[in-house]
Amino acid sequence: QVQLEESGGGVVQAGGSLRLTCVISGSDFDPNEFDINVMGWFRQAPGKERELVAAITRVGTTRYEDSAKGRFTISRTNANNTLYLQMNRLKVDDTGVYYCNFGPVGVPSPYWGQGTQVTVSA
Repeated sequence: QVQLEESGGGVVQAGGSLRLTCVISGSDFDPNEFDINVMGWFRQAPGKERELVAAITRVGTTRYEDSAKGRFTISRTNANNTLYLQMNRLKVDDTGVYYCNFGPVGVPSPYWGQGTQVTVSA
């Protein structure tokens, strides 16, 4: 069993901030057996497909989708398999369900959590 648990979402006005947290755990999860070099945050906006928002490698190399650059900061704690996303200056277009996952960019693992809802109001 592999569990990904996201938290930290909520309703915020445009311009506000939220900090998302993701913890990877489970009886079958062994960080030495799974490829968790890359961990990432994904967003699924209403009526749209899930897309990568930000990713980070084990050594801290990051990448962001264009709209997140300069506003979002992804970070991780390798010791406890925890991923974070600090979101500042939120926009209405940031609204969606946010999920975390691990694996090479473009090839996330098949394990998905319930996600955490982020709603940004105008």
